[in-house]
Amino acid sequence: MSAVSLSNPPGGGEGEHVAGRPREFIQSLERGLGVIRAFGPHAPEQTVSELATTTGLTRATVRRFLITLVELGYVASDGRSFRLTPRVLELGYSFLSGLGFPDIALPHLERLVAEVGESSEACVLDGADIVYVARVPSTSVITLTVNVGTRMPAHATSMGRVLLAELEPEVLDRYLAETTLKAFLPRTVTEPAALREQLAKVRQAGYAIVDQELEEGLVAIAAPVHDRSGRAVGAINLSTHVMRRSADSVRDGLVEPLLRTARLIEADLAGVA
Repeated sequence: MSAVSLSNPPGGGEGEHVAGRPREFIQSLERGLGVIRAFGPHAPEQTVSELATTTGLTRATVRRFLITLVELGYVASDGRSFRLTPRVLELGYSFLSGLGFPDIALPHLERLVAEVGESSEACVLDGADIVYVARVPSTSVITLTVNVGTRMPAHATSMGRVLLAELEPEVLDRYLAETTLKAFLPRTVTEPAALREQLAKVRQAGYAIVDQELEEGLVAIAAPVHDRSGRAVGAINLSTHVMRRSADSVRDGLVEPLLRTARLIEADLAGVA
């Protein structure tokens, strides 16, 4: 789990202006959210000291946030360690329920999986990551385990590639300048110039194939989904294992049904806009 970055030193509160932030910026809210984000699959339970190390806050500050979160029902404690409660799902559900895209995409993904026999997901772009908002597994064995809410680095995923390819040039420039392109496997594209070249090809083709760049054996193909105005609101994919389909086989057999499904989702999105 990566550390939660809190660039300003502890001690600032609602009445203290933070350099580089709007004057109305509430630093204490940022820090409270940082404590929530510090929990993750590799550290579902943490002590005050562990959270202080992760967030860069003092133990006293972390303890105050935890007491508040416990009182509000977002965190539970056994007296020593702390863990999130299911109530935190309300925070994400508010976003998903207003998004529209996951609910509209899901029945189309179900039909797509029934047609081609491969797993399918939908995601949105959030900064340098994609966030999964819908998933329909197949009966085939796929080693990558994702759930709704899982985050993955955009540069190493097929859905991330198609959404990065849709960014405005200045936004893409900023992404490439500020993002560390982590290598997960020898095949992972980690050079900004090489990724930019890949994205140009994706933009022209209208889909992206990623062949074993995130996990060994995993091959995925993705297409963007646009709203009525032409803005990419998300992406959908099909994922398989190289033992089932090679990248060439994915290109030959899955492009057409994937693109067709993306267009059907777009038509439904336009109908409810």
